[in-house]
Amino acid sequence: MLATRVLSLVGKRAISTSVCVRAHESVVKSEDFSLPTYVDWRDYPLPDVAHVKHLSASQKALREKEKESWSSLPTDEKVELYHIKFGESFAEMNRGSNEWKTVVGSAILFICFTALIIMWQKSYVYGPLPETFDKQWVAMETKRMVDMKVNPIQRLASKWDYEKSGSGSGVEEVRDAALCLRLTLSPPCNSMPIY
Repeated sequence: MLATRVLSLVGKRAISTSVCVRAHESVVKSEDFSLPTYVDWRDYPLPDVAHVKHLSASQKALREKEKESWSSLPTDEKVELYHIKFGESFAEMNRGSNEWKTVVGSAILFICFTALIIMWQKSYVYGPLPETFDKQWVAMETKRMVDMKVNPIQRLASKWDYEKSGSGSGVEEVRDAALCLRLTLSPPCNSMPIY
């Protein structure tokens, strides 16, 4: 159901944007965009041209009746005269459509399809995480960085209190300190990378 609505919407858009009409003898007639055209827009209530360009016999007779007194015209003829000049009334222009359901449904469909692809990739394409992502490994790496006094001016070693904890502190203490330090560390705003 959703796929047919999406395809019909796409088909309508493709057909409505066509500018050429093929006639019987393989003659192509194109629109003249230098002339004013009729549009139904709320912000442009009085278009330059009438909605119906070529009147039928009944519409011509109705246009002749229009020249007489309007009080003698019935309501349905007044409405028909209005629709000769204007395609839709403001109430018809403001009426909601169900096109949003198609758009939201197709967006949800594509999001679900993307989520399925991501889950399939996590299951079958990507391998397990390397051991360097383990919390124990990160704690040992951080302890080694602190012991080696890596980046003593701006980074981890500059934030470590060597006198309080000493260089031979335990792995658990280093892991907790590393988590706290990584939350508080941020690159300085005006520092330039040294190459």
